[in-house]
Amino acid sequence: MPPVPTDSSDTADSSTVSLPKQPAFQRFWCTRILSSLSFQMLAVAMGWHIYALTHSAFALGLVGLAQFLPMFLLTLVVGHFADRYDRRRIAAICQSLESVAALLFAWGTFGGWISAPVIYVLAACVGAARAFESPAVASLLPGVVPRGQLPKATAWATSANQTAQIAGPALGGLLYGIGPGAAYLACMLSFAAAATAVWGIPLRAKPASRAPVTLESVFSGIAFIRKQPVILGALSLDLFAVLFGGATALLPVFARDVLHTGPLGLGLLRSGTAIGALAGTIWLAHFPLRNRPGAAMFGGVIAFGVATLVFGMSRQFIVSLLALMALGASDTISVVVRLSLVQLRTPDEMLGRVSAVNSLFIGTSNQLGEFESGVTAGWWGARTAVRVGGIATITVALLWMKLFPELRNTRSLEREEELAPSA
Repeated sequence: MPPVPTDSSDTADSSTVSLPKQPAFQRFWCTRILSSLSFQMLAVAMGWHIYALTHSAFALGLVGLAQFLPMFLLTLVVGHFADRYDRRRIAAICQSLESVAALLFAWGTFGGWISAPVIYVLAACVGAARAFESPAVASLLPGVVPRGQLPKATAWATSANQTAQIAGPALGGLLYGIGPGAAYLACMLSFAAAATAVWGIPLRAKPASRAPVTLESVFSGIAFIRKQPVILGALSLDLFAVLFGGATALLPVFARDVLHTGPLGLGLLRSGTAIGALAGTIWLAHFPLRNRPGAAMFGGVIAFGVATLVFGMSRQFIVSLLALMALGASDTISVVVRLSLVQLRTPDEMLGRVSAVNSLFIGTSNQLGEFESGVTAGWWGARTAVRVGGIATITVALLWMKLFPELRNTRSLEREEELAPSA
């Protein structure tokens, strides 16, 4: 399919049009929500399926590890791809591969040959595809909206993920209750729709010229982040906070053994985090953080740890659901600040490489966090593991306030020198 023209009239005067009314951003938002919806449904189906087969919290952790390893191994490669080739094409190919993986899940379920090792292999394939997809889609945003609208666009883009995290787990749980194959088929169709939609995104500017591949350019994303203490502090804070506070990885255990609910209850619990996060992103889209975003991020991470503690102590479904909603709302602050810092403080020609490192941090905190949660739950039990994770999250936030004063004292999401009046 030929590339979509980059000088579309859809974006000509978009700086004066609100984001929800811009056709280019509408298409971007649809692509994000379709892909995220598919992945959330797939996560619920894989989690419940593997636990039903093995009855092991450690096996749940291995699913996260299987998704994380390809992302870790491919980080430097995927960033260069996102900066050298059409990001829309990369996203479409990856979403198509994820659709094929979901089809294989369905085939194996209907054929009766699905097993724990097969789930691990297919989870790794999905992880590899998302390793390429995530930085490609994330680095599309500056080419879709004017720079001045990036903080709001980031909040709205985050809301797409959160909307999917509300509908996806609940829908995945409902479909899994009908049959695992039905859930996997729905994932296949949604991934395919996302792959189709991404080609309809017109860009405001033509992609940058392809720089030659050198060892220095491959590692330039990491080098750039090391020289930016504000970005490094934000990425590492989010990494360790979610790594230790990964209560969502153990939701199948809590749903089945602590709260005594079924697949639909699991879907509702997973949606609880996203309901709170969606409320937070809508608020930030209308009232973006203009002053002291770093301090707000630290406050959000501490609240995240407190909500994790409450969830780990609860034995009531409603209390657990409310704790997850609070967890999601507090995490939103960290997500929006981190993504906005990356988008606004990184040159477009290397945004793909920096976004790939950012995706690695996210994948480490999410997928490797699932593995960590599974291991600690196997040692101490699920409830104790979650409570310890909440305490560790609060500790990390307090420590990072000392280690990264530049982040704590950040006055704006923009670079300070860009905000200074010209002479």
